[in-house]
Amino acid sequence: MYGVVTRNAEEVGWSEFDVGFYEVKDVTGRAAEPLADAVNMISCFGDNAAASSNPELVPVDADGNDATRDRRYFDWSYVCPTNEEYRAGLLEIVDDCVAESDDVRLDDVGFPREGFCHCERCERRFAESDRDDWLAWRADEITDFVAAAGERIPGRTYLTLYPDPYEGHLYRRAGLDLDALAPHVDEFVVPLYDTHYATTYWLETIAKGFESRLRGLETPFSIELYAVDLDVDDLVHAAEVAERYGAHVYFGYDASTAAAAIRRKGAEGRSGVTHRPGDR
Repeated sequence: MYGVVTRNAEEVGWSEFDVGFYEVKDVTGRAAEPLADAVNMISCFGDNAAASSNPELVPVDADGNDATRDRRYFDWSYVCPTNEEYRAGLLEIVDDCVAESDDVRLDDVGFPREGFCHCERCERRFAESDRDDWLAWRADEITDFVAAAGERIPGRTYLTLYPDPYEGHLYRRAGLDLDALAPHVDEFVVPLYDTHYATTYWLETIAKGFESRLRGLETPFSIELYAVDLDVDDLVHAAEVAERYGAHVYFGYDASTAAAAIRRKGAEGRSGVTHRPGDR
């Protein structure tokens, strides 16, 4: 199955795609109305606008450094996942989405990096919890949020994962306990983005890593490829690698190139078929 991730409402219904992910809230904070014929997609704790308008929402590390896009290693600004008011707002967006379509994708879920967050609220919540281990407490916070969102989603719950399959990395980085999250998620999505895909050995390595890491869990994973300004043949090659490991392949942010790659793959698949007299 092939799908597209887009900000353009009309593209989710293109015939080449079996599913369309539509960004209802992205990392800039831009909001759009949910669609009835899409999997509506929510950037949960990535939010430049909210972080800019209210710095108290931003996670901080033990040294007081905040997780904003003007700092090294951050492509966008974050909101602390323990902020109850912000979490309640996200759940309201989930409600708005499922009023239009049963399936929802949760994107940018988790703490921003290792060492976050040590704001006063996080310190207090950890002290009041029954956990002695800070990493375990962080993971509980994220699992509780995903579980609360999943309870509101009558269809499929998709969850985006940072593309790092090494054992313990997602847990320490973002507070994602895959074993605890799996019962609340119907499909994990792993974006493996490149601007060329001229070589794909690294793509196969990471995809194989997720296949190994998620083995034994009932929740499948799919792979999302970047489609913007890419050579169609290179994208086709990347898709051929991705579909050997992921349950499905999705394409991000250029529906025209993605559709061309899907058509090319279909044509190449048909070219090897020989029809003989009497064949039906």
